[in-house]
Amino acid sequence: MATPGAVVVGIDGSSSAVDAAVWAVEEAVSRETALRLVLALDTEDAARHLAAAESAVQAACARVEATERPVTVEAEIVRDSAVHALRAASRGAQMLCVGSVGLAHGGLTRMGSTAAALATTVHCPLAIIRSPATDSGWVVVDGGDDDAADTVVQRGVQEALLRRCALRVVTTWPSRYTDIHDVTAVADGNRLARGRLDRRLNHWRARFPGLDIQAVAVPGSIVNYLARHVRSIRLVVIPHERADAVAELVGPRQQDAPGDLAFDVLVCEPQRGTNSNEQSG
Repeated sequence: MATPGAVVVGIDGSSSAVDAAVWAVEEAVSRETALRLVLALDTEDAARHLAAAESAVQAACARVEATERPVTVEAEIVRDSAVHALRAASRGAQMLCVGSVGLAHGGLTRMGSTAAALATTVHCPLAIIRSPATDSGWVVVDGGDDDAADTVVQRGVQEALLRRCALRVVTTWPSRYTDIHDVTAVADGNRLARGRLDRRLNHWRARFPGLDIQAVAVPGSIVNYLARHVRSIRLVVIPHERADAVAELVGPRQQDAPGDLAFDVLVCEPQRGTNSNEQSG
């Protein structure tokens, strides 16, 4: 029987999915809950791929056990599409984790497209893991001024503490009326936006004085900031309301592309009262 409130990981036989399972171990340990591995097989392919699915689950379990962390591991093979199975599993889960790539890298299902489809419809935070676990890098939060901002910053603080990372909270301001070549105007815009954000972050600095928290303000889109600092970033936390940006953040890797964004992404849970995730599961 599945543990209520588990951390769920979508397994598909790819190395990316195994990386997601290893990444999720600390999430489960910190919450004192089980780690539940779910592999979904479309009904028409289930019999043909069942042996490979069982092998994939066993391999993921072995990697998790190799971490030697005190976590209970559950595993399940579901005869359903990956999107439907994982969306259903997200109900009551504390977090859902998936790899960012799948079939092209040895998986049984197209987990990359699954991640994009899940981003706007799951019922809990969704972590999309792109790279093997690393011990360095920032946690970067998309810390806008809307109602979702406090939830996103809270998630970012939790992840920075858990991963022992510095935290960078980024706010953007509309630059359409500013000449981007006017250095003084851009600096003034950044200073005003950063000042507002700094005041919001003082609560977290007082609560966690040992955590390196910096406010960052940029004109226009956060994506340009992420591209400039891609080598310094470990995890990006975004609000559920901007989940449609996931495709841009974890899209197919382009070899030698200067703007390649190679980091993990955490999409926060939907805000209460929204219905963007109320699709049939």
